[in-house]
Amino acid sequence: MKLKELIKNISIVDIIGEVDVNVEGIAYDSRKVKKNYIFVCVVGMKTDGHTYMDQSIKSGANVVVVQKDIEPIKGVTIIKVADSRKTLAKVSANFFQNPTESMDVIGVTGTNGKTTITHLIKNILGKSGVPAGLIGTISHQILDKEYKANNTTPESLELQKMFKEMKEVKVNACAMEVSSHSLVLDRVEGINFKIGVFTNLTRDHLDFHESIENYKNAKAKLFYQTTLANIINIDDPYGDEIAQEVKPLQTKLITYGIKGKADIYAEDISISPKGANFTLVTPKFKGNIKISTPGMFSVYNALAAMAVCYALGFEYEQIKKGIESIEGVPGRFESIQNEKNHTVIVDYSHTPDALENALNTIKEFVEGKIITVFGCGGDRDKVKRPMMGEIAGKLSDLCIITSDNPRSEEPNEIIKAIEVGIKKTNCKYKMIVDRKEAIKEAIKNSNEKDIILIAGKGHETYQILKDQMIDFDDRKIAQEILREEK
Repeated sequence: MKLKELIKNISIVDIIGEVDVNVEGIAYDSRKVKKNYIFVCVVGMKTDGHTYMDQSIKSGANVVVVQKDIEPIKGVTIIKVADSRKTLAKVSANFFQNPTESMDVIGVTGTNGKTTITHLIKNILGKSGVPAGLIGTISHQILDKEYKANNTTPESLELQKMFKEMKEVKVNACAMEVSSHSLVLDRVEGINFKIGVFTNLTRDHLDFHESIENYKNAKAKLFYQTTLANIINIDDPYGDEIAQEVKPLQTKLITYGIKGKADIYAEDISISPKGANFTLVTPKFKGNIKISTPGMFSVYNALAAMAVCYALGFEYEQIKKGIESIEGVPGRFESIQNEKNHTVIVDYSHTPDALENALNTIKEFVEGKIITVFGCGGDRDKVKRPMMGEIAGKLSDLCIITSDNPRSEEPNEIIKAIEVGIKKTNCKYKMIVDRKEAIKEAIKNSNEKDIILIAGKGHETYQILKDQMIDFDDRKIAQEILREEK
């Protein structure tokens, strides 16, 4: 592709060199540069791509995109822009021929529920014969092919490449998780979102955003990139604020909730250990819905997914068939099968609100004790640690505080910070750094009427200790211990 085609509709400060040159690829990592590539010098939080410009030219780059002043380089076209990260997104979209312009891309943002909602949407679409893709925390899926996910929302270059691959196999829709980081760092710039969904906002990622207001504003950016509908949970106070903010936009606003004031809502809700039943009410139709995951949060997740399909023009029977056919999402309130009739639930609840939701759901049907195994991630928001300790203590009969992903921090220090919160309650607790031993202790102290919640890591199959990533899957560990227990 010619460079002059790639830089169409891109704001450029200056060009030094020829624009009638061939470009065969794009890279922002100098190690991936090949002959006739564009190298985009992205200024990151830890590294500056300008440092690797010379290396990229040696590897064959014939075009470099910079946001700093650079002296002319023989045989290399230099494109200066105000924001190289944003330019990376737009150049990538152009290079892959703007695949999202002819695709129904649904972006889901919020603190909790994104993974479940995107899986529900993909399932409803698939059951109605719509070829669909998924981009998210657990994996990326193109039809029936599944790829490991490294980030909730990949970098813009990888995203556009994925969308191009989807178009090549005639995928017509994609449900994707949109993280606050990706919105701030312009990874989703250049994507034509048909629909944006807001789930909720609770304390998370404040090590990055610094304040809850900044976090909310980051999420709100999605709703200025949509063309068909913005679907927002107005039972959430931040959702209500965002709804009021985006209401004047041309894009249609569809609200959802369970308190009756939304456009799409649930009534006559009945929750049991096996799931939830409720009546779905929309402006066009209403009818009974049955889902297999219990809890009020599950009702909210289902409403969000069904509201998306409603906005896309689906009928009640299509929505009902799709939502009722899904059994669950890996690591999201996932019940661990075992021969001893112990109830062990693994959940990705790693925020105060998510942990509270999970425990309150368990309280609705538990017959014995609630035993909670959890920790908090290292190098992340420290304020939530005692908050989560207090929540777990108030809603559990026994807590085992353990390691999550301590990263560069000392696990004991994280556990002590959680202990500050749990001491405010009357809950019995133990502190066991080794996560496997913590799960073993919980199982040892349980009987058939009790419920064990292993919270925080959900679907993750690893644990990050210092600079090492070790194999660790809560689900497999629990099954292994249950098999060994006599």
